[in-house]
This record gives sequence, structure tokens and C-alpha cells, in this order.
Amino acid sequence: MNDRPATGWLARLRAGLSRTSSRLASGIGDIVGKRRLDHETLEKLEELLIGADLGVATAARLTANLAKDRFGKEVSDEEVREALADDLAAILDPVAKPLAPDPAHRPHVVLVVGVNGSGKTTTIGKLARAFRAEGRSVMMAAGDTFRAAAVEQLQIWGERAGCPVVSRETGADAAGLAYEALERAKAEGIDVLLIDTAGRLQNRADLMAELEKIVRVVRKLDATAPHDCLLVLDATVGQNAHSQVETFQRMTGVTGLAMTKLDGTARGGVIVALAEKFGLPVFAIGVGEGEDDLRPFEARAFARNLMGLEA
Repeated sequence: MNDRPATGWLARLRAGLSRTSSRLASGIGDIVGKRRLDHETLEKLEELLIGADLGVATAARLTANLAKDRFGKEVSDEEVREALADDLAAILDPVAKPLAPDPAHRPHVVLVVGVNGSGKTTTIGKLARAFRAEGRSVMMAAGDTFRAAAVEQLQIWGERAGCPVVSRETGADAAGLAYEALERAKAEGIDVLLIDTAGRLQNRADLMAELEKIVRVVRKLDATAPHDCLLVLDATVGQNAHSQVETFQRMTGVTGLAMTKLDGTARGGVIVALAEKFGLPVFAIGVGEGEDDLRPFEARAFARNLMGLEA
């Protein structure tokens, strides 16, 4: 998924991050005002950053960087926000990578995983639409066989994007469906196969084992598949995202993240904490329900909007 001209995207990103940015910007303004950067100010700034879910280690690093050049000097809140945005962009830049199908694999298989309600099915639909706009052929596999609504939702996205959807009856074996979809995608020369999976809590060993089964089964057809494992995270869960990443990474070899529902939380800083801790690519972020509201992650724009600054 490559970046495309995004009319109004920066405005939507700014609006989507407004809960987090307004909390940070007003908090920094209250703490800093026009005063010297002393130990007390730095401590309050660190607490504010932790409160926005940037993580303890990241918050400590950011405030330490501030202190290097500015300790004991009079600073403005905008100066602090600019400095923090620059440091955040430096942290995020290495993980800002689009989901780019490898033409050496046809189809490029993307297994999409996550807990219940994280937005997997909608994310798949939006990705399919984006890939189709780039001229790629796409097939979707409705691997959430437990929920008829998920299958229907994917079929609607398939109609919108002009993509075939492979599905079975409710309760069918998800691994068998994934195998069938890959077989068909190979036969039809499809560029990208997106496999939906049932939402599962990361602490349910039986459900996590089903994901491992899907991986085993598709590898019978293509030993290199899945070529990407995309973990969809709901930004509103905040620090709980860490345990989700750890578990899914162990079970399925996550290759990248998509963060949804950034418009519904003041915890948007969790992306920074995840970048610091795991270093996994952030393929995309979502700031709304619209078809164009999932876009490739761009470090500088995100960092500046997080701090309430023009991108």
C-alpha cells in the first residue's frame, strides 16, 4: 500500500489525533508557560507524556533530551512541543513503512490478526480498496467463519473494491478456507490475498493455536506464506497493546502493525511506545470510519500532529 495524494488527509489526521494532542498541548502549556526548565518542570512533563501512553522509557528519554540543551533556560510551550515532535519523529521514522506486496510472490499473502473489535475486517476492506486503486488484483478470504456478520461485511467491501471473496458456511474450518483461497488465488494469478481471521483474546491458548494451524496449512501450498502478518490494534486499549503484540508476535510472527480508532482516544501516544519497544513496522493508521481513513503511517506528520503543531 503506497501513499497516494490525500486530499484532506492531514486535516483528518489532525482531527483524529485531537483528543491526544489537545491533552498534550494544553498540558505542556500549563506546565511550561514561560518559565525555566527545572527538575520540577521536567518531572511534570514526564508524567504528562506517560499519561498519554508514550511509555515510561520513551517519556524519560524525551525529557532527558530536552534537558540536554535547555535545562535552566527559559522555554516556551511551543519550543518544547517542537523539540518533542522532532524527537518523536526520529523514534517513529524507522518504523514508518508501507505494506508493500512483493511481486516475487503471487499472490502476496497477508494474514490479518487481532483481538475482538480491533477493526480487522474493516481494515482488510480498506487495504483491498487501496491496493485496487494501485492497479493490483486482490482476493479476500473470509476466515472469520464464526461470525456471519464478518463474512457479510467482507463481501460488501469486496463489492465496493471489485474483489472476489472466498467464504464458507458459518463455523467452517478457517484453515481449510485459507488453503482454498490460496489455491484459487494462485490459479487466478492474483497479486494480493488478504486473509481475515476470527478475533481472539491473546490469553486464549486454544484460539491462538487455530492461528498457528492456518499458518501451517497455507505453508503446504506456499512454504513462504504468509508473506506478511498484520496485527490490527485498537488505539483505545492503550498499554494493553503491548501484551497483544507480544503474544501475537510469538504465535504468528507479526511483520507489521495497523493502528485503528486513533480518533476515539487520548492514548494515541501508544504508537510511540510500541515503536520503541518492538521496532515493528507501522504499516497504516486509521482515524475514522471512512473508506479513505486508513493511510500509510508517516512519522513526521504524526509526531507534529500529536504535539498540536502544523505538519
